[in-house]
Amino acid sequence: MPALPLRLRRFCLVLAACAMAAGCGSLRDTSQGALNAITPYTAQVVQGNFVSREQVQALRTGMSREQVREILGTPLVASAFHANRWDYVFTLKRQGIEPQARRLAVFFGAEGLQRFEGDPMPSESEFVALLEPRSGTVKVPVLQATESQLERFPPPPKSATPAPEAAAPANANYPPLETPAR
Repeated sequence: MPALPLRLRRFCLVLAACAMAAGCGSLRDTSQGALNAITPYTAQVVQGNFVSREQVQALRTGMSREQVREILGTPLVASAFHANRWDYVFTLKRQGIEPQARRLAVFFGAEGLQRFEGDPMPSESEFVALLEPRSGTVKVPVLQATESQLERFPPPPKSATPAPEAAAPANANYPPLETPAR
């Protein structure tokens, strides 16, 4: 007999959950203001290898695969079917902004790097600005002191006696770290 009330409770809970889910859907359709203003947090997703304009400018034809790997990093795609082609793909997805994707393909021959082609790459400073958009202008403080500012802080007085050198330890003969075997 105790199994019947347990089944009945489960059925009631499932029925209540379905009614709540149906109610939430109808509430969303009728209410445009408050529920549309609340959006879930979407994490920023950065995938792939970021390749900067400076890195692309450092590439030269004839470079070995190791030299290219040192400059660009490990390729995201190195296909077994295209052994002489490395692909560097970078995507950035942020909430409220259209996803961005950049691609660079590097082609090798018998004598090393033959050519590379792809999207125009941003510089490192442009990429940092893309990650951290600042609202408004930021005033950069002046990092140079005037003569009048320097006069407020006189240099520390020089002592006539030289600083004492580090004293030698009293007992330079230390005991062994391990006990001798018996």
